[in-house]
Formats: sequence, structure tokens, C-alpha cells
Amino acid sequence: MSLSVSRRLAAVTALAVAGLIASTAPAALAAPTAVTAAPTPPDIPLANVKAHLSQLSTIAANNGGNRAHGRAGYKASIDYVKAKLDAAGFTTTLQTFTSSGATGYNLIADWPGGDPNSVLMAGAHLDSVTSGAGINDNGSGSAAVLETALAVSRAGLQPTKHLRFGWWGAEELGLVGSKYYVNNLPTAERAKFSGYLNFDMIGSPNPGYFVYDDDPTIEQTFKNYYAGLGVPTEIETEGDGRSDHASFKNAGIPVGGLFTGASNTKSSAQAQKWGGTAGQAFDRCYHSSCDSTANINDTALDRNADAVAYAIWNLGAGTPVPPGQSFESTTDVNIPDSPAAAVNSPITVSGVAGNAPATTKVDVNIVHTYRGDLVVDLVAPDGTVYNLHNRAGGSADNLVQSYTVNASSEVANGVWNLRVKDAAAQDVGYINSWKITF
Repeated sequence: MSLSVSRRLAAVTALAVAGLIASTAPAALAAPTAVTAAPTPPDIPLANVKAHLSQLSTIAANNGGNRAHGRAGYKASIDYVKAKLDAAGFTTTLQTFTSSGATGYNLIADWPGGDPNSVLMAGAHLDSVTSGAGINDNGSGSAAVLETALAVSRAGLQPTKHLRFGWWGAEELGLVGSKYYVNNLPTAERAKFSGYLNFDMIGSPNPGYFVYDDDPTIEQTFKNYYAGLGVPTEIETEGDGRSDHASFKNAGIPVGGLFTGASNTKSSAQAQKWGGTAGQAFDRCYHSSCDSTANINDTALDRNADAVAYAIWNLGAGTPVPPGQSFESTTDVNIPDSPAAAVNSPITVSGVAGNAPATTKVDVNIVHTYRGDLVVDLVAPDGTVYNLHNRAGGSADNLVQSYTVNASSEVANGVWNLRVKDAAAQDVGYINSWKITF
């Protein structure tokens, strides 16, 4: 991660204000687009990711102890990644630039197929600082992106979007490589990007789980992944503007990504929900010689590597399915605090022939101060219960999410209910709206 400092104070202030407004006014539910049926993302083997880190560590050890821009260790790192991708069937391009009087390199890898007018890119910076091997910063992101790309090849993935991967040089000198790449894209090529996903420091030894809050669709994709693990996340602020996503964001390209923390200190509340040590930096070896293979939290690296693949598969390989007929309730229903009984928000469905589909879609918008208290069910007209949300998401507020339910055994017409129970005390909220699509 680059040394330059930039904060998201305005955005954080806006979020705080938005939170105050949400307590008194319902939030709007965005109209659903299409149901997305994506192939099942693979489990990225942690051993494979760590094998790449071991190779980067060896490269650093053999080249003066680092992999910094303009040093032999960086070029050897690029050569290692390129050889893996060439053997896996990617089309690779080595882009050169000059910074601080030395030649720098970006590596771009394109997977054949997908819509050339809709490009999804994932990237990470490959350079270290001169003081060490840079295994967390940023061997971790580079290795996870590399192994995800190799998983694309192993799966013979046929994406709907065109998939592109990138490894950036001279990030530590001010995002030089990624700026060069973006600035040299013709305007027409920039317009083809559906998104850029950035992964910088995703295996910090005292980790937090931070999600960029830039593009809403990308952000929600990562939040959905972590909600499925029952791991709470927080909005990423420490690295805002300090990594390569900023180069893309400044060019108007939608961005998102993951981060596990650098020199900031983990709070007691963060240690309570994530484990680790309060009062200690997320990465005590940030930009130091001790950023070695011992400076990695395996659980964080494993989770985040799987999250890279989850995002690539869901954002890049989903097949749009036209939505069917929709029915919506916009009536606010207060959710009483525990131990009160569950509440129901009904929708009467009529005019739909036959049974509900196996891809019945439920869009939920619940305003609540602690979504980890909530149990949310879809109840069919015959009383069959389909659980949508069971106290996941930890201390985050609000539940705005889409679910796909196999309700093909249910007759579509009749009264469907969204049933919500607050299972723990001290937090309040209401059902703002919900929609069911057949």
C-alpha cells in the first residue's frame, strides 16, 4: 500500500448523516434488475496461495531482500506471475513505464471470451517497499488474484463479461503503475469497464475485515460473501486513495475491494467481533523488514482469497435471467424488540399461473440498528417457511439484500408473508419494504 495519505471524511460524514435520516425516514429500495444465476465459485486452496507467497519470499531473498520498483526482485516477481498465466492459457501483456529513473512493469492478463464491451478486472500491486519482502503488502493480494486467475483456467470458465487481471508496479511510489495503465487507456476502452476489484493487504496478522464502499453492487457482493460466513465487516477507510483502485475511480470506473488493515490500531470492539489483539496494529510489520511469510494470518488470507473468486464468478460469470412478475409491499411494519413476537408483512399474489419458480426472488429492505439480531423468513401461502437471514452480519445496521428461493413446490397465488423476529434485546427497526418476483 502506498504511503500517501487520503481520508474519506466527507463520505464518512455523509454515511453518519444518512444513518440519522434512516432512523426517521424509510430508505428507498432500488428496483431489482435481473436474477443472476452464476456458476458455483471455487474454494481457492490456501496452500496454493501460500505457495505463491513462498516463491515471492524466495525471490526477495535472492535479490537483496526486497521486490521494490527498479530492483531485480520486482522483475523476477513479474516473470514468475507471467509464466504461471502463460501456461494457463491467458493472453499476457507486459507494459513498461519509467519512474524515478528506473523501468517499471505492469502485467495484464486477459482470459479469452466474454463480452469485450463489458470488462471486469481484478488487480493487485506486486511491488514491495525497499525495506522488506512485502509478503502481506502486497504479496497477499497478488497471490490471491493469481490463484483466482489460475482457478478460472482450471474451471474452463466461460464468463459473460470479459475477465482481465492486473499486477501493478511502483504502487509504493504513488500508484505509478496503475495510473500509467489507466491514463493510457483510450476513452472508449475506459467506458467498457464494468468494474475494477482491488486487493491490497488481505492477510494482515491481526486482521480486520474491511470492504470498500465505492460501487454499491461490488460492495454488496463482498458483503454477501461475508454474511454467508457469519463474519461482520466494516467500511474500509484507512487505505482509501492509497491503493490502485484510486487510479480507476478517478477515471470514472466503478471500483471495490478488500483490505485487512495496516498501521491503524485494532479497537476493543473490533477485537471482540474479529478476534486478535486490541490496542495493536492490524499489521505491526507494515512497510518493515519483518513483512515476511510469518506475517500472514492464514484464516484472513483464506477467506479473502475465496472472496476474490466469489466476486469474479458472481460479477463476471453470472447469466442474466429476465425477471418475472413482481409484487411489492411498501408499508412500514415496526419490529418490536426482543422478546416480543415476530411480525409479518403480507403480500397478496394473484394472476400468476402455476407454481412459483425455483428462482423466486425476494428483495428485502429492513431498517434496523443491529441486523445480527434479526431472523427473517419467507412464509408461503400454505405456511411453508423459507429462512432468508438468520442473525448474520454482526453489528452492522440495516438489511438490504436479495435472496433467491426454490419455491417451486408452492402455488404462486395467495398471501406470502415476510416474517421478521428480533432475537436479542436493545435494538430497534422496521420493515421498510419488500418485493417478491416470480
